[in-house]
Amino acid sequence: MSGENGPAEGGAQDAPPEQLALIRETVRKAKTPRAKPRTWRGAALARELPVARVLVDKGVLHLDRYFDYAVPEELDAEAQPGVRVRVRFGAGRHRVRDGRREGGGLIDGFLVQRLAESDYAGPLAALAQVVSPERILDEELLGLVRAVADRYAGSVADVLQLAVPPRSARAEKRASPRPLPAPPVPGPESWARYEQGAAFVTALASGGAPRAVWNALPGPQWTEELARAVAATLASGRGALVVLPDGRAVARADAALTALLGEGRHAVLTADAGPEKRYAQWLAVRRGAVRAVVGTRAAMFAPVRDLGLVALWDDGDDSHSEPHAPQPHAREVLLLRAAQDRCAFLLGGWSCTVEAAQLVETGWARPLIAAREEVRAAAALVRTVGDQDLARDEAARAARLPSLAWQAVRDGLRLGPVLVQVPRRGYVPRMACAACRTPARCRHCSGPLEGQEAGAALRCGWCGREEGAWHCPECGAFRLRAQVVGARRTAEELGRAFPAVPVRTSGREHVLDTVSEAPALVVSTPGAEPVAEGGYAAALLLDGWAMLGRPDLRAGEDALRRWLAAAALVRPQSAGGTVVAVAEPTLRPVQALVRWDPVGHAVRELSERAELGFPPVSRMAAVAGPPEAVADFLAAVELPREAEVLGPVPLPVTAAGRPRRAGAPPPGEYWERALVRVPPGRGAALAGALKAAQAARTARGSDTVVWVRIDPPDIG
Repeated sequence: MSGENGPAEGGAQDAPPEQLALIRETVRKAKTPRAKPRTWRGAALARELPVARVLVDKGVLHLDRYFDYAVPEELDAEAQPGVRVRVRFGAGRHRVRDGRREGGGLIDGFLVQRLAESDYAGPLAALAQVVSPERILDEELLGLVRAVADRYAGSVADVLQLAVPPRSARAEKRASPRPLPAPPVPGPESWARYEQGAAFVTALASGGAPRAVWNALPGPQWTEELARAVAATLASGRGALVVLPDGRAVARADAALTALLGEGRHAVLTADAGPEKRYAQWLAVRRGAVRAVVGTRAAMFAPVRDLGLVALWDDGDDSHSEPHAPQPHAREVLLLRAAQDRCAFLLGGWSCTVEAAQLVETGWARPLIAAREEVRAAAALVRTVGDQDLARDEAARAARLPSLAWQAVRDGLRLGPVLVQVPRRGYVPRMACAACRTPARCRHCSGPLEGQEAGAALRCGWCGREEGAWHCPECGAFRLRAQVVGARRTAEELGRAFPAVPVRTSGREHVLDTVSEAPALVVSTPGAEPVAEGGYAAALLLDGWAMLGRPDLRAGEDALRRWLAAAALVRPQSAGGTVVAVAEPTLRPVQALVRWDPVGHAVRELSERAELGFPPVSRMAAVAGPPEAVADFLAAVELPREAEVLGPVPLPVTAAGRPRRAGAPPPGEYWERALVRVPPGRGAALAGALKAAQAARTARGSDTVVWVRIDPPDIG
C-alpha cells in the first residue's frame, strides 16, 4: 500500500486485530435476539388485553366476521382499536410453533377491539404489524358500515373499501389545522321563499333535527340555500355533510360555502382531488379539525364529528348509486346515518323521486315547498310540440325542429344563449325506416345501424360493419330517418340555420362548466348542461319520446328530472325565458313539466306502484348469472315466506367492445335474471337470506358467478 493510503496517526493501528467470530459472539452476549417481526415467534404478549379482534380485508361473504390475534408486547402501545394492521391469514390448524400459529399470507385489516381473552380455544397467530398508529375506524363508522353491509347483503370489508380512502403516509404525518369556532347564525335569506324554509333553518341553528324533502325553485340559488343550512348547523356546534352528484355541483357548493363561511370551515371530498389530498382532507374531518363536508358519492361515509345534518341533492341521478359491491345508494346510506346519529335530513332537487315522495307519504319527512306564486315567478314559460303539431308542419318534421322551436331559438338569441338538450351524443346514433319506423338492424349481427358524418355509409354499432344497401325487412322501403339524432348532428344543423351564431357542445367527452351571457347555441346531452351567466334565454328539449320510450320503470321520472334540470337554468318568464319541449303534451311527465309540478307526478307514481307492488313500496332484489347457477341459487336460498320470485328471464347479451352496464353479463355470455319481491318490512329478512345463500356458495368454492343486487335501479 502507498503511504498516503496508510492509517492516520493516533488511529487504531496499534490495536490488536479481532476475529469475526469473536465479534459475532460479542453481539450475541450484548443483546437478547429480538423476535422476528411479522411472526413474533417466542415474543412475550401484552400484559393487559393480549387479544386483538381484527376485521380482515377479505370481501368474501363466508369470511364476513372478526378474527382474533395475539398482541406482542412490542406492539402493545400502538395496537389500539381503529388502527390499520397487517396479519397473517390462511394458516393451517397444525402450523403451530412455540404457541403461535404461523404461515398464511400477509393481508391488511383494522383492529376493532382489544380483549382479555379469546373465545377461540386454539392457538392464535400474532399481529404482524401495526401499519399506522392513526386511529381510523371508530365505533360510529363501524356501525354504519355494518348497517350498510346488512342492508345490501354485502360484506363489511367491501363497504369499508368504499368508506375509508387509501392510506397516504405523508398525509398522516402532516398535522391537521386547528378547528375554528362556530360561525354566527345565518339569516334565512332566500329560504324565506319556501313556506317552511325559515323555520327549517331556525331549527337547525337551535340544535334540532328536522327532516325535509326540499323541492327547490328553479335558478342558481340552491347552492346558497344549501350553504345556509350548513352554516346554521355549524352555528349549533354540530357537523354537516352534503353529497352532490358530480364534481361540477361540488365546485358550485364549495364556492357558496366559501363565500358564506370563509376558508377553512369545510372540506371537499371528491375522487378528482388525488389520493394524498383526498386522504389529508378525510383525516382533517376524522380528527375533528373540519366540521363540514361537501363531496360526491364517496363522501357519504365521511366521519363527521357530532353530525347534525346530512343533505343530498338530486337523488335521482345515477351517479349516486355506487357501482362497486355491494352497490349502496347515497340516499339510503344517508337515511341510515340520520337514523343512527339522530340528526337532521335534507333531500333536495328540482325534481322529486318516488322514494322522496314515500318519505313524505309515510310522515318520516316533511315537505319543503314554495307556494304556486313563487313557482310561477321563478320558472320559465314551458310550451310543448306534439305529433299533431309536427304533422301540420311537414318541413319542420323533416328537419326534426318544428316552427315553434325555430321561433324560440331566434327570439332567444336576441337576448342571450340558448340551450338545446339532445338525448344522445354523437352524430346519428340510431336509424329507422322512414315509412314504418322499424329500427334499422345489421344483417350480420342484428346490431343497431348508426349514421356517421354527412355522406358516409351506415355502420353497425356492435360489429362495426358498413351497410350500403339497406332495405326495411318489414315494408321493403329503402329510405331511412333518424330515430334519435345525436348532439354533433344537431349542432351541425343549427350551425347551418344560424351561421352567424357560435355553436358549442357539451357532452361526455368534453363537458362545459359555464358559458357567457353572449348569444350562442349550446347543444348538450342530459346532465352535461353548463350554467349560463344570467341564465339561458331559451331552451329546446328535443326527442322527448326517446327518453319516455325507454323500457324502464323510471323512464317517466327520469325524463322529467332531466327536463326540469335543463329548464331550471333558463331565466324566469318575466325575463323572457322560454322552454320548448318536443314531446306529446298529453303524457303525464310532460304535463308535470308544463305545470312545474314534480311533487304531484311523484305522488301519482307512488300510488300506482303501491297498487302494483313495485319498488319503493316493496323491497326487491335481482339475482343474475348463468341459467344453471341462478336455478341452483334459488333452490338453495331460504327466502321469507312472503317472498315472490319473478322469472328468471334472459338478459340481453352484451356485445364485445360495448360498455357493460351494472348487472349486465360479461360480453358474449348468456345470463338470466330473477327478481325477488317482498312486502314492506321484510327487506332485512330478504337481504339476510340472500347473503346467507351467497356465503354458502363461496364457502363451497363455487366457480360460477351469481350477482345479488338489493334494490337495483334498473329493473326494466
